[in-house]
Amino acid sequence: MKRNWEALVLKALGGRDFRLTVLSTEEVGQHYRRLRVNGGGLLESCELHPTMWIRLWFDNDGRPHQRAYTLVDPDPASGRFSLEFALHDGCAARWATTAAPGATILATVQGSGFHWPQPSPPHVYVVGDAASLPAVNSVLDAAGETAATVWLEYAHEGEQALPVRVRPQDSLTWLPREDDGRLLVRTVEAALPSAEDAFYWVAAEAASTRALARHLRKSLGIDKHRMSVLGYWSAT
Repeated sequence: MKRNWEALVLKALGGRDFRLTVLSTEEVGQHYRRLRVNGGGLLESCELHPTMWIRLWFDNDGRPHQRAYTLVDPDPASGRFSLEFALHDGCAARWATTAAPGATILATVQGSGFHWPQPSPPHVYVVGDAASLPAVNSVLDAAGETAATVWLEYAHEGEQALPVRVRPQDSLTWLPREDDGRLLVRTVEAALPSAEDAFYWVAAEAASTRALARHLRKSLGIDKHRMSVLGYWSAT
């Protein structure tokens, strides 16, 4: 597959390419598929951090198309990790649906960067959805003794069966995607406290994420160093 201008820009910005090889596949509920892959030296060459994501390159009717995916359960000792795909219409889902052990795909590492705050906060407030759930789980894995309050938005009932790595000290609330995501925004805005030493992590649909980011900054006065905000997908 011929690369496009995006690949050239990423290369100029220091992006590094790796060839991933599918090792095994697993169905996760009715709408998701997990692929275990060999990273082709990715984990050995790159600094691993919570919520780490990579860009995968797909063939979209002869045109290159890149999408970002969070590493799931990376194992530096073996160089292996998993990737989870939502099974809906699109070139990424089509590839994941048909990928079998031995299949390969090109990945680029560029732009991913997150470090758990130090000193570790006593509480973290997490907002996400099924698309960002691998990253949410990565945050919970990194949280250690830090308690988490988690809100997750779901588009269909089956998503509530997806595994969320909440611990005894955590609370989890699932909310349906209603009113173009405004239900999530209203619910979270009403519940979020302005805690002086807490950390806030938001990764949902782009418009919802922007609204919550404004609320954190302007209504609650949260400093940018105490939040991590990233729109994971766009409804438009």
